[in-house]
Parts: sequence; C-alpha cells; structure tokens
Amino acid sequence: MSHPHVIRTPDQRLRIFVSSTLQELAAERRAARTAIERLHLAPVMFELGARPHPPRELYRAYLQQSDVFLGLYWERYGWVAPDEEVSGLEDEYNLCPDDVPRLLYVKASDHRDERLSTLLNRIRDDDRAAYKYFENSKELARLVEADLATLLAERFDQSRPAIVDEPSTSRPAIARSGPDPAVADPVRLPVPLTGLVGRERDIAEIRGMLASGTRFVTLVGPGGIGKSRLAIASARASAPDFEDGSVFVDLSAVHDPERVPNRIAQSLGVRDTGDAPIMENLATALRERSILLVLDNFEQVVDAAPALTTLLADAPELAILVTSRVLLRISGEQSFDVEPLADEQAVDLFVERAHAVKPDFEITPDNQEAVERVCDALDGVPLAIELAAARVRVLSPAELLDRLDRRLSVLVGGPRDLPARQQTIRRTIEWSTQLLESDQRRLLARLGVFEGGFTLEAAEFVGAAGSASEEGETGPVVDVDVLENLAALVDSSLVGQHDSDDRPRFSMQAIVREYAREQLAQSGEQPAVRDAHARYFLALGDDAEDDLRGPGQRRWMQRLGDERDNLRAAERFLLDGHDWDRAARLAFSLYLYWWVTGLLGEVRTWMEEALASGDELSAHTRAVALYFSRTIMFWKDPDGSVAADLAESIELFRRTGDPNGEGIASISLALALLAGDTPDTARARRVMETALALYRETGSVWGESMALVLLGRVALREGDLAEAQDHFTTSLALTNRSGDRVGQRIASYHLGWTELMLGDAAAARSDFALSVTISAAVGHPEGIAYGLEGMVAVAALSHDDERAGELAGAAQALRERSGLHNGPTFTFHRRYLDDLLSGPHGDEVAAAIAAGRELTVEEAVAEALAAGRGEREGEQEGDGDS
Repeated sequence: MSHPHVIRTPDQRLRIFVSSTLQELAAERRAARTAIERLHLAPVMFELGARPHPPRELYRAYLQQSDVFLGLYWERYGWVAPDEEVSGLEDEYNLCPDDVPRLLYVKASDHRDERLSTLLNRIRDDDRAAYKYFENSKELARLVEADLATLLAERFDQSRPAIVDEPSTSRPAIARSGPDPAVADPVRLPVPLTGLVGRERDIAEIRGMLASGTRFVTLVGPGGIGKSRLAIASARASAPDFEDGSVFVDLSAVHDPERVPNRIAQSLGVRDTGDAPIMENLATALRERSILLVLDNFEQVVDAAPALTTLLADAPELAILVTSRVLLRISGEQSFDVEPLADEQAVDLFVERAHAVKPDFEITPDNQEAVERVCDALDGVPLAIELAAARVRVLSPAELLDRLDRRLSVLVGGPRDLPARQQTIRRTIEWSTQLLESDQRRLLARLGVFEGGFTLEAAEFVGAAGSASEEGETGPVVDVDVLENLAALVDSSLVGQHDSDDRPRFSMQAIVREYAREQLAQSGEQPAVRDAHARYFLALGDDAEDDLRGPGQRRWMQRLGDERDNLRAAERFLLDGHDWDRAARLAFSLYLYWWVTGLLGEVRTWMEEALASGDELSAHTRAVALYFSRTIMFWKDPDGSVAADLAESIELFRRTGDPNGEGIASISLALALLAGDTPDTARARRVMETALALYRETGSVWGESMALVLLGRVALREGDLAEAQDHFTTSLALTNRSGDRVGQRIASYHLGWTELMLGDAAAARSDFALSVTISAAVGHPEGIAYGLEGMVAVAALSHDDERAGELAGAAQALRERSGLHNGPTFTFHRRYLDDLLSGPHGDEVAAAIAAGRELTVEEAVAEALAAGRGEREGEQEGDGDS
C-alpha cells in the first residue's frame, strides 16, 4: 500500500533538504548539490522556479521524510505568497521537524533584507542549529562536506555492534547542536557586527592590486581609521581570486616579533610541535597553496617584516595584505593609504551608529549642520565618529558639538609628535572617557590587561580585584558593580560585545586598549591587576583540567581556544616574575589542550626558561618542566638522556604526591622506550603496568584508558595481537563511557590496526571512521592524518587502488600543511601503499596520490567517510524499492 507524500530516493540513502531563495544563490546551490552527492547522499531541492513555492503540504512532506535540513542564506528574504505572513524560506525553517539536524550557511553581506536579518538572528539563538558563514561556493562545498561527513560518521558509528558501555540512540547525538566546530580549521575572515560605510572605491582598488599580481599590500593609516575593516572587506571581495581562500591573522596580542611566525602558523592550523623550526613548517604548509593572508595590527611587531618576504619567496601563490600604522619598508611592499571618510560618508556612518543607540535618530534640517561639524571636527576618522555617535542617546548633535569643541581644544592625549589624525582619535577617546564616571574609567583601564577579549566573569574578577573585601583564590568578593560599569563602556562604544559559544564576550579596539593600558600604568595598579588576571586564568586552568578528559572536553576546548591569548599573557607574566611554581601549574593543568591544539612546542620554551633560570625549583615544578621539555623529543634519544630525565620527572611527581603527573610522565617514558630500532618492551611494560595500577587506584578513567593503549602498543611490538586487541577494546569502552573524545580517537585508531592485522577489514574501517570523525570534530589534524592512513590500508585490501592512493596523498599533504611531517608516526599504511606502487597499476596509484594532495581537509574527511567502491557495489546489489 502506498502512503501519501512519502518521498523515496532510488537507493534509500539519507535525504538532505536544501532550503534557499533560488534567485540569488544558483552557484551555491550547485556547490551544495555536488557536496551532497559526493558523499553519496540524496539532495532534496526545488529547482523549478522560485516563489510561488510548492504547496506547504508538499514541502512539509519532503521535510518530514528528510534526514538533514540544510539552509543557504545571503541577502534576500524571498517572496511572501498571498494570505501568508512569512516567505517560503522562513516557512521551511519553521516546519523543519525538531529532531532533524539543522545546518545553516550564511554568505557574508553588508546589504541584507531586514526580514532575513531578523530570521537569521532568531536562527542564531536556536540551539538546534549549526550556523556558519562562508565567502564563496568553494568554501561552502568544503563546509557542507565536512559537516555532513560528521553526521554520517555519527550514524555509521551507531550502526556498529555495541561494545561495553557504548551509548546508543536512534538519531545522531549531534542532532541538536549540529557538527562540532573544527578548531583545526584556518582562521577565516571575521564577520563584523556592523556594515562598512563609504569604502566601496577603496575595496575595488585593493582588489585590483591583488588581482593584477601585487603580492604584498600594506594598508597604512592611524589607529581608528578603519584599516582592519577595510582589509577584511577587501579580502572578502578578493575571495574568488584565491583558490584556498583568505586567512585572518590577528596580531594585536603579539608583542614579540619572534612570535609572529607562530601566530601565522596558529591561524593557518599549522602545529608548533617543537621538532622543527616553525618557519620551515610554514614554508612547507604554504608552498602549494593559493591563499591570501590578512595580517592585522603589524605596527607593534614591525621587526618581523623580513619573515614575510621569506614566506613570499617560499610560496609562489601566496599574497599578503597587512594593516599597519607605519610602512614595513621591505622589498616588494606596495602601500595603500587609508584616508578619512569623505564628508557625506562620515555623516552616513554617524547616522548608522547613532541608530544603534537611538533607533529614531534621523538627520533633520535642525541638526544636519551640527552633525556635519561633528564629523569635520573628528577629521572623518571612523572610530572617533563612532565614539561620538554613541553619545546621541543623551546629547543632541548641538550639545555634542559644543562639548567636542570645548574638550578637544584642551585635551592632549598621547605623544604630541603623533600624526594629526592619530592625535584626533586619541583625544576623542580621552574626551569620551571624561564623560564616564570614575569607577567606569577605572574599569576601562583594568580591562586593558586582557588580550584577545574577555568574558563577563573575567571582567568581574579583574574589575573588582583589590577592592575593600579580601580576595580568595577563586575570586574577589565583588563590592563594585562591574556589570553596570561594563554596560556603560559598551554603550559608549569603548568596549564591543559579541557572543561566543553562548557566553557573552567583550573586546576593545587596539588603540582603545593602548589607551587603557597607559591609564592602568599611570594609576600604579598595573602589577596588582596583572596578578589578578593571572589568578583568574590559573583558576580557569584548574577548573578545566578534569573536564578536558571527559564529557566537558568539547566545551572546554572551545572556551580555552577563546582564551588562548589570555592564557599566554598570564603565563608570560608569571615567567617574567620568576613565579615558576604558578607558571608550571598553569602549563600542566592544560596539558591536554596544549597537545590537541598543537602548542606543545611553545609550552616547551616556557618550561625550558624555568630550567635555564638558575633558580632553585621546587620538586613538583622541576617535574613539570622536565616533562614538557622532554616529552616531545621522546623519539630522539640516542644516548638515553630523554628517558633518564623522564624517569626523574616520574620520581619527582611520585615524591610530591601527584599520581596524575606520575602517570602522564610514565606514558612519555614508555613511548621513548618503544621508539627506535631496539625497543625496550620489557621495561616499557613494567612502567605502564605500574601506571595502570596507579590510575585504577586513584579512579582516573582517562589515565586507565591511556595506560591500556600503551600496554596494547607494547603487545603489538611483541607480536601478541590478541592481547593488543583486548587492551584497545577495553580502552575504547572506557572512553565511550566517560565521554573522552580524544581518548576515543586514540583507542579506536589503535584498535583499527589490530583488527586489520587480524583480518577483519570491516571492523577496522568502522574504527578508522570513528577516529577520523572525532579528530575532525575536536580539531586534531594529526588524528585525521592517522585515520586517513588507516583507510588507505582498508582501500588497498578492498582492491580500490585509486581510493587508497587518493587518501594517502591527502594524508601526506595534511601532515605537511599542519607541520606534522617531521616527527614519528604510528602507522603501517606504507607497506600497503608501496605494494600498490610497485604493482601493475603503479602509475594510476601515483596519479591518485597527486590528486589526493589537492584535496582540502574537509574533502579528505568526506572521502574517507564515504563508502568505498567495493562497499557501494555491495550495497547496490542488496538495494530494492520499498
């Protein structure tokens, strides 16, 4: 019996409902369809005409029969049919069943229909939806493939036979929140909260410079002139000219020129593993990529400019767009002077920003002259205009002009030798602060201590530090109204607010932060405030330490990612003060975060600073310092010194009563003992059996699961596959139960190889798929590479030579682009690949490897998780209509 409105696809595959306005997104819809079909899924799309849309009953039926809702949005809201209150676009979103995953992709724009903006604001607040911006159809395809691949793998994993303590649900666990953000992704262009006014000609000229072959452009101008916004808009306009897109590098929190390559690497997703110079890894990562780097706030690290010419020489398709208050004055640089806004543009900006605080504000014959004179008095400098416009809530334009005339003539904020427009913005900032209450000015100065933004909780801690009430380690007793004062700073446009992972987050423009820090230094409070800042992030590290190993892992990885610059600043303050104990504590509490995000090389330099200081270190601090300075070199130990230092670290942790530290150091020692041509498996087994007993005694599920993985590796070295399988299976069950996704990745990957060696390729593929999925979700490119390499062996055993070569090339390119190509690997795929290359189809495999190197990370993940040729053929034989 047939059922009405039941939509079937020929092979019963997952249906992806695609919602968009057809008039404006044809290329993007084609890209989405291609991405969906590449994963062997079924797109559900209404291609015949735009609106009038199909009857509601029809697309409701399609929605009810679809497995994923995919929305594409840009500028238009869509047609509203007669007798309807909303467009078909909004209706489709409203009618989407609650339990269907919602993937929403928004093309950046400064000119969006008001009703669409309202809809998107509602969607942003919907915890059922994953919401991402994109620049062009190629980036959209990458995002769609990556997100759908994650959903696929979740479903794929739930179809596996259940193992001990593994949860099971009918829908992917990801259905409510959408795919995890892959923190390994390059830092794409930020999406400003407000539109860019009056820069259309500048954008066109800068894009023309880049399109004509200019590879190094510096946007020069004083602070507050709008260089950053112009650079972002110009890079967005230039997106079609760079195959690998644009990457944004915020240098506002970098004060040491030697750290600039590390920040570029971080923004590109290149890991600082400490086993090779970072410039070497950058050159390898960029060599084959057509990409635009946007380097923002370069004036404070101008001595790093020669590194940019080195990168340009090593990467022929790289272009660099820099914002700076001064020219870099190096070979190949082309400058673009960012001028103030013209009179009409300045007035337009004033009105737009005034609307944010007073929605009914309009230019009238009575106030037009005053507004024009305000903009003229502020030299057309955008930030100065924004600060002034924020005051129309309480001051009329005439009153504003009167106060500006009286105050700007006497204020002398900043050095007198600054350019005139630089003095204008500094004086405007000072004028704006004079309108604040004393507690608000004091808070602004204290907030200058933050790097890269801050949360409300952090602002309250630092803002109330040193108050009349005595402080505790976890926080001061707040006896000043920080929240009210912070709101006043936001209203005054001195502090910006935006949301990050459901937590309000605040930031200051670089020149406002400079002013705040000057005031903090003059107040004499700087040492106490910096100490409060360090104490807050020490407590944050303590809070994160245990949750990083369990179900809170994803949330903490995101939160710590937001605070990365503040963590660095806190660590630098402690190191500069030779506060070695607290510096070691902050480093060690976040070990898992540093490792997964590829920052162990940086942490190593911190701890080597402590060891080289000549100061007497406490036993626990020395244990931590020895651990971090030696662990990343476990595989380079020809004379046994690394193993000896790790053994000392273990003993020091044991002596100071830190079983977690003792276990972590034991894992690194075991890895060192297993490395090389003559591994000491007997000693490695003894070390890990001791660690396993210790972890079980203290109830550390995370530690127990990791110890079992190392014992499994010992068993593999000794040729005991059954023992290895038992250890890896038990470890995976423990990580499933505890919600430790990184642990799941490690255990499933090791189990996959063991099962492959035992002849069960299907089980191996399942575990490699889980490893790839989790690695992509938590942003761990090394894990992705390992999983891809496991899939190479599976494809080779399935006689899918082309697929094996393509995945091998993708893994190789990923290691190079992520800075992971110098260290040791635990993989066996080379033997399978070498057999294919030496076989009768070696030329085809070599060509497939070359093609695989061209895949993006997202495309490689999608390809790995899609069914292979042999599997697809088997499925098609068993498919039938129903």
